[in-house]
Amino acid sequence: MAGKLIFALGLGTGYVLGTRAGRARYERMKARAVRVMEQPFVRSRVDAVSTRIVNAVRSQGEAVTDKVADAVKERLFSSRPAQPAASEPVSVPATIRPTS
Repeated sequence: MAGKLIFALGLGTGYVLGTRAGRARYERMKARAVRVMEQPFVRSRVDAVSTRIVNAVRSQGEAVTDKVADAVKERLFSSRPAQPAASEPVSVPATIRPTS
C-alpha cells in the first residue's frame, strides 16, 4: 500500500513539474493533494511513519554520527602511503610539465 501511495505521489509530482498545463491546473492538483493529505487514513499513516523516523534518528543518530566522524578521522589522519622508491618513475601530469 505504501509503495502505491509513494508511486502515486511521485507520478503527481512529475506531472506537476513536467507539465505546461498552466497555473489553474496546478492549483486544482494542489487542492486535491491537500484534501488527500487531510484524510484521517492518510494523516495517521504519515504520522506513524514520521514517528518511526524520529525514533530511529534518536536511537541511531549518535551511532551514525560516531561512524561518520571515525571515517573522516581515518581518511584525514591515517598514515600516508610511503613515498615511491627512487627507482620508480613518478608520473607528472602534462599540465604542469615544463616545456623545453
